[in-house]
Amino acid sequence: MDTGTHIVMGVALAGLSTLDPVVSNDPVLFHAIFAGTILGSHAPDFDTVLKLRNNATYIRHHRGVTHSVPAVIFWGVLIASIIHLFVPQINFFHLWLWTALAVVIHVFVDIFNAYGTQAYRPFTNRWIAHGFINTFDPYIFTLHLAGIVAWIIGANPGYTWLIVYAVIVLYYLKRYMDKKEIVRTIRTYFPNTIEVATSPTVKQNYWRIAITTSTHFYVGTVENGHIEIIDEFEKIPLPDWPIINIAKQDKNISAFLSFSPVYRWEVSEFNDYTEVRFIDLRYRSKSYYPFVAVVKINQDLEIISSYTGWIFSEHKLQNKLYVGDSPI
Repeated sequence: MDTGTHIVMGVALAGLSTLDPVVSNDPVLFHAIFAGTILGSHAPDFDTVLKLRNNATYIRHHRGVTHSVPAVIFWGVLIASIIHLFVPQINFFHLWLWTALAVVIHVFVDIFNAYGTQAYRPFTNRWIAHGFINTFDPYIFTLHLAGIVAWIIGANPGYTWLIVYAVIVLYYLKRYMDKKEIVRTIRTYFPNTIEVATSPTVKQNYWRIAITTSTHFYVGTVENGHIEIIDEFEKIPLPDWPIINIAKQDKNISAFLSFSPVYRWEVSEFNDYTEVRFIDLRYRSKSYYPFVAVVKINQDLEIISSYTGWIFSEHKLQNKLYVGDSPI
C-alpha cells in the first residue's frame, strides 16, 4: 500500500488497542502504543532509502528482506524496545504486541497489490503479488479517514475500528471474487493460459491484465467485466547469445529480471552499439510500458550505459542513458 494508507492503518490499530483492558486502563501505555503502531505500520518501507543509492538496488531489495519473516519479528521488537527505553514503567508485552501487529498487517496488505513482496523469505524468494487491491485504494483510505473523524468527534475507538475493519474484510473478499471471475473468463478464451497478472486501478471496475500463455503474452484491460486485448507478443525465451549474456551481468538488468515475472525483450543494433531492452508487461499506461531495463553495449562487448526503473517517455529514457558529449 501507499505510505498514507499504512499510516492511517497505524492509527486504526492504536484505536483497536483500546479494546485491550491493559491498554484502556493505562493512558501512558496507550500513547506509547499509538507511537508504536504508527512506526510499525511504516517500518518495513524504511528500505525506500535505498532509492538514494540507485534504482537497481532499490528494485532488487524494496519489499524484499525488510518484509521477510525475520524482519517482521525484528521490527516489532526493535520499535517496542526503543519506545520502552523512554517509558520503562509501561507493560512491554502489550506494547510489543500491538507494534508487532502493525508490522504484520503492513506486510500482509502489501501482498494483495500488483507489486507484491517477498514476504515468505527466507523460505522462498518468490514475489507474492495477488493483484486485486490497488497500491492506493481510495475506498480503503476513505474508510480509514471516516474512522478517524468518528473517533475525533467522540465515537468509541475500539468498536469504531472493529466496524471499519469488518467492512474492509468484506471489501477484500469482494475484490478477490472480482479477480477470480476475471481469471476464469480469461481461461475460457485462452485455454493454454499459464498465468494472469492483474493490476487493479483506482477505478473500481477497471483493471490492467497481462496474460501469459504457452506461446504468447497478451496485454489488455478489463472494464465492467469486458475484456479487451490491446497488445499481443510472441513468447520467445531469452537466447543464449553473447550480447544477452553480457546484458544479464549488468546490475540494472539483473535487478529487473529478479523482480519482473512477465516481460518481453528486444535487441536493436545501431552504428556504434547494441541496445538490449526488457519491458515489463504488467503496467501498461496510456499506450506506454513504463517499467523497463535497458543496457547499451559497444562493439567491444563492453557495457557503456544502462538503466532500470519507471520512465514514461522515450526521450526521458534516452536522457537517462546519456553518455559522453552526446546521446549515443
